[in-house]
Amino acid sequence: QVQLVESGGGLVQAGGSLRLSCAASGIIFRINAMGWYRQAPGKQRELVATISSGGGSTSYVDSVKGRFTISRDNAKNTVYLQMNSLKSEDTAVYYCNTAPATRLSWGQGTQVTVSS
Repeated sequence: QVQLVESGGGLVQAGGSLRLSCAASGIIFRINAMGWYRQAPGKQRELVATISSGGGSTSYVDSVKGRFTISRDNAKNTVYLQMNSLKSEDTAVYYCNTAPATRLSWGQGTQVTVSS
């Protein structure tokens, strides 16, 4: 059973930065594209960033383009999300999973709160 463990969230002022990490177990991580998702209170979970299995291709939802950077280290079975110039609307619980189709059980997520 593959487990996903997200970390790195916290409380930050608008304009600040955070780096999220997601550690996964097993070979399924290395052969799949991975994504970062977020769910704000009262809203549906949305995919905000995707990275190919080898890390050579990335994509972002328009609202985070130019501010967020997704990366991965397959040797460590870890995917990262560098978030800069954070805005209050980025406040959400952030999760990782395979992308665009989610194939793994969701982890507990990591809370990101941006104060304005």
